[in-house]
Amino acid sequence: MSSPERNRTTPLKKKNRHTHTASLPEFWFTKDPKSHPLKNAVLKMRLHALSNSASASETEPESESDSQARPPQRLSSAARSCPDFTARLSDELLMNIFSKLQNSQLVSNTLVCKRWCRLNGKLVRSVKILEWDFIESGRVIFRFPNLIDVDIVQACVKSCRNSGILLSNKLVSVHLDSARVSGRGFLKKGDFLDPQVIDRGVRALAEGCGNLRRVVLINVSEEGLNYVAEECETLQEMELHNCDDFALKGVSGCKNLQILRLIGCVDGFYESLISDIGLTILAQGCRRLVKLELVGCEGSYDGIKAIGQCCFMLEGGWLAALSYCGNLKTLKLQSFKSIDASPGPDEHLGSCPTLEELHLKKGQLRDKQGARALFLVCQAVRELVFEDCWGLDDSTFAATSICRSIRFLSLEGCSLLTTEGLESIILSWKHLTRLRVVSCNNIKDSDITPELATLFSVLKELKWRPDSLSLLASGLAGTGVGRNGGRSFRL
Repeated sequence: MSSPERNRTTPLKKKNRHTHTASLPEFWFTKDPKSHPLKNAVLKMRLHALSNSASASETEPESESDSQARPPQRLSSAARSCPDFTARLSDELLMNIFSKLQNSQLVSNTLVCKRWCRLNGKLVRSVKILEWDFIESGRVIFRFPNLIDVDIVQACVKSCRNSGILLSNKLVSVHLDSARVSGRGFLKKGDFLDPQVIDRGVRALAEGCGNLRRVVLINVSEEGLNYVAEECETLQEMELHNCDDFALKGVSGCKNLQILRLIGCVDGFYESLISDIGLTILAQGCRRLVKLELVGCEGSYDGIKAIGQCCFMLEGGWLAALSYCGNLKTLKLQSFKSIDASPGPDEHLGSCPTLEELHLKKGQLRDKQGARALFLVCQAVRELVFEDCWGLDDSTFAATSICRSIRFLSLEGCSLLTTEGLESIILSWKHLTRLRVVSCNNIKDSDITPELATLFSVLKELKWRPDSLSLLASGLAGTGVGRNGGRSFRL
């Protein structure tokens, strides 16, 4: 082909290329617009970006002087070939896409650009802050405006982040250096930020994140907790480390608080005093508590009584805490409607090895699950007393078979328990030496078997008055009371 022919065909090819590029988006969108809308949108933006770059290069040619004066830009191959296809997507659409990703991917997404960093920060709901400057500078509020769960414990401890020593337990973790280790513990009073400094940070946090649902604080005063109570009306859960009785005045202002965990004294870390005074203050304000956990506190009967009288919404789960009472000798439950509505799995209940006596008086034992959990925790008891317990039938009493160290059993006013139910359990107790059965009307003398009679003969102490009606009949024999024409009494 000659040279003039080549000149005539070259513009034709260029024209066809431009025509094909311009008609490609219409082809994709008119064929099936409902099949892949997101894929079509991304393709359209890509083609539009390529066409704009091509037209700009053709309509605005760069002069030779400008190209020589401008320093060359060093762009990566990915940056030259991949423009920002997400620039035309709205913030709402991008956030919807990011919300479908795993939390581990959100961290890498923040490194793409400032916009992605800002949008991913809005999706973060829970943070554990390690540096106090992040709070004091306000960056935590700017970076994560929609927080609902904040933990600032480690940020309030003056620890060496570069240390290779990490001391931790179930409650707190801190970095240590060799200079901090001493005979009195790992942390001293001066290793924490001043309460005034912490109060300022807590105030800024509460004012910037008013939708907080859970906070974990340490060494904060009443003033700082007042800020939380005023600004965070939706706060439902709080964990408080290293505070005193009077700081709980601020906690009592959180009217919607439902879960509270107080950590007073932790060996080697910090020492604080939470006594009956603080528990009484707490009970007067936080009446909607459904769960209260006390760790390292010195509250006694008066404080616990105030909590029980004022916090009517406290729910189950307390049986699992009995295993932490290392010196408990006697447990008495009186006038209870239920034992524990949600005791949890057996492996989490534990047991009280030092417990010797269990007394249940004027309570309801209809909840067989709670009763079984109680006997499982108290399986080491030696004395078991039931008095006027409604719902103590054969199946509920059978749960006491796990208590194999019983030496004394007392039953009074338990009208549902039968002789057969009693016999099936006490015959398995090899250490039983004392038995007391009074006013249990379903236990009949006529139902006593030879095996049960043999057991009675070897007991050191036996008080057997199960059927009050038969006892009354035998006592009135020969008096004429109850017969036609006999004596009658009006009480």
